[in-house]
Amino acid sequence: MSNAPQSNATLPKTQAEWRKALEELPSSPEKIPSFFFGHGSPFLAFPESDAGGNQVTEAMGPKGPLATFLKDFGPVLLKKYKPKGIVIFSAHWETVGERVVTDYGDSNPLLMDYFGFQPALYQLKFHSRGDSALSQRVVQLYKEAGHLARTTSRMEARGEDGRGFAGPGLDHGVFVPFRLMFGEEFLETPIVEVSIDGSLSPEKNWAVGKVVEQLRREGILVLSGGLLVHNLRDWSAFAEQSAKSVVKEFDKAILDAVTVPEPNARKEQMIKLMQHPGFRAAHPRAEHFVPLYVAAGAGGDGEVRVLSAIYGAPTFAFGL
Repeated sequence: MSNAPQSNATLPKTQAEWRKALEELPSSPEKIPSFFFGHGSPFLAFPESDAGGNQVTEAMGPKGPLATFLKDFGPVLLKKYKPKGIVIFSAHWETVGERVVTDYGDSNPLLMDYFGFQPALYQLKFHSRGDSALSQRVVQLYKEAGHLARTTSRMEARGEDGRGFAGPGLDHGVFVPFRLMFGEEFLETPIVEVSIDGSLSPEKNWAVGKVVEQLRREGILVLSGGLLVHNLRDWSAFAEQSAKSVVKEFDKAILDAVTVPEPNARKEQMIKLMQHPGFRAAHPRAEHFVPLYVAAGAGGDGEVRVLSAIYGAPTFAFGL
C-alpha cells in the first residue's frame, strides 16, 4: 500500500470525491481501521424545513455536507468491516482518573445533553443495544495497561460531561450522527461508549486510544467523534464562508499534520496543532479536538487516509 501522503489538491471535498475515497478503503475485517469523524451537532437532526437561514445551519444542518457524508459513511463501514461491535468515544463524555464504559444491556438510553432547541429534538429516537462482554473486554484492556476503568449501568448517572449534563445514556455526539449513519433502529451491532480523558491532554488521550488498538484485530470498530472547529462564542467559525482566516489556516494545518507519512513525525506534528495560532480561535476548550488523538492512538503506526475534507468536520481513517 502506498505510503505517499494525500495532497491538498486531492483531498475529498465533494460527494463524488468522498464516495471514491470510501470505496477505496480496503475491506479488512481482520484489522479494522480506527476512525475520527465529525460528529456534528443537534443541527444535524433539525427538521429540514428549519435547516436554512444562515451559513452555519446550512453547513451543519440536515441538508449540509456533513449530514450527506455521514449517510454515505455508515453503510460503507458495515459493508466493508462487518463489525462484531462498535466502541465509540465522544467529545461529550469526559472523566478524570479513570475510563468509564457503558454497559446498558439490550437497550441503550439516550442522554439529551443540549438545551434551547425546539421540542422535536428532545423526541429523537435511536434504538440500539449494548453488550456486556464487549464492555468487560474494554475494561480488561484498560486495567491490563495500568489504567483505572469500570463499567456503568443504565441505573447510574454516568457523570457530568463537562457541560452540566448528567445521567445515563449515549450522548448526542453519538446518537445524532449514528441516526444518519445507521438508521433510527440499529440492533445488529452492539454499541459501547467509553469516556475520553478529562485532562484534555493530547498525549493522555493518544494513550486512551492506544489501549483499544487491539480491538481492531478482534472485529471491533473503533470510532472517535468530535469537531475540529468548535467555538460556540464565534458562530462564524462553523462555516468556511464566514470563518476568520486564522481558523481556516488551522483547518488546513490539521489536514497537513494528519497526512504526514512517517508515524513519529506525524504524531509530533499532530501534538503541535494545539499550539497553532488558530487553535484558540477554533476551540475555547479542547474537548471537541482531543478525540482526534484517541482515534490516532487506536490506529497505531499504520497509514492514515483522509476520507472527507469537509471544513471543520473531516473524517480520517487511521491504521490502514
